[in-house]
Amino acid sequence: MYSGKTTELIRRLEREKFAGRSVLAFKPAVDHRYDLEAITTHGGWQISCWAVKDLYDVQRIAQVEMTDVIGIDEVSLFAPTSSDVIDDIVAGRHLTIMAGLDMTYRQEPFGMMPYLMAVADDVTKLKAVCHVCGEDAKYTQRLVEGKPASFDGPTIEIGGIESYEARCAECFQTG
Repeated sequence: MYSGKTTELIRRLEREKFAGRSVLAFKPAVDHRYDLEAITTHGGWQISCWAVKDLYDVQRIAQVEMTDVIGIDEVSLFAPTSSDVIDDIVAGRHLTIMAGLDMTYRQEPFGMMPYLMAVADDVTKLKAVCHVCGEDAKYTQRLVEGKPASFDGPTIEIGGIESYEARCAECFQTG
């Protein structure tokens, strides 16, 4: 978290719009932190989107709407989906740009992300800044009342700065 994934997604989608391409953006309906009808960065940048319950909805809507580019934010929050659906979205006639966490707060691969990264034509990994020491951070520290959360909690818990911090390997703590 806090590496600029959503900012980069919006930047790339806006670039495609500027180039004259039609763009559809999606996010999981469970992500209701800022606005259900927009992908929103922590800094307030937004792009209109469809909030959907799963990638089947993305596949269905993309087949109906004639669009050139599909953007999907927080793709790691979607429940694991058939590889056929993912392959159809990725290999379709659309340019597909996705953003999501590659690891859970337990430092384990997150859902479909290993598969998505394997079938992607291009992968950009961004690092955040450690909230403790300021070094590069690649881990997400889940917090409960300001302390590291136990690893036996749910994998997906929607929250912001009150619930999560970016941490480097040295500052990351097991719960």
